[in-house]
Amino acid sequence: MDRLCIQATKSTPYVCFDPASGTFTIKGECYPENAAAFFTPIFAWLEAFLPSHCKERGQSLGQSQGLVFDVELLYFNSSSSKALLNLFSMFECHTVQGREITVNWRYHAGNETVQECGEEFMEDAPNLAFNLVEIE
Repeated sequence: MDRLCIQATKSTPYVCFDPASGTFTIKGECYPENAAAFFTPIFAWLEAFLPSHCKERGQSLGQSQGLVFDVELLYFNSSSSKALLNLFSMFECHTVQGREITVNWRYHAGNETVQECGEEFMEDAPNLAFNLVEIE
């Protein structure tokens, strides 16, 4: 499957999901005027990738290699927060089905708002391996 890369803009984050290298990254600021339009291709790519990831390898969900998503947002608005919650719910659904998915919620030291949002996302997706990672 081809990778998904979206370059960052002033109001949207860099997104790069590269199955060949095993890196899945969302990084930057996220306050698009239309969050649904921004996140639609991300959800479409993930919906195509998550089921096919195992089928391509001839494995069941429980036997697939774990996936790690690194999310490092400096700021995001409420509509992006809702989209992120939907993203983590999607991941949690696949986790419940046997897929190993880890989210590393990276936040800068001193950015208590982003840290607290990460804590709330972690509570909202209790079956998802969700790590809070403080960075300098």
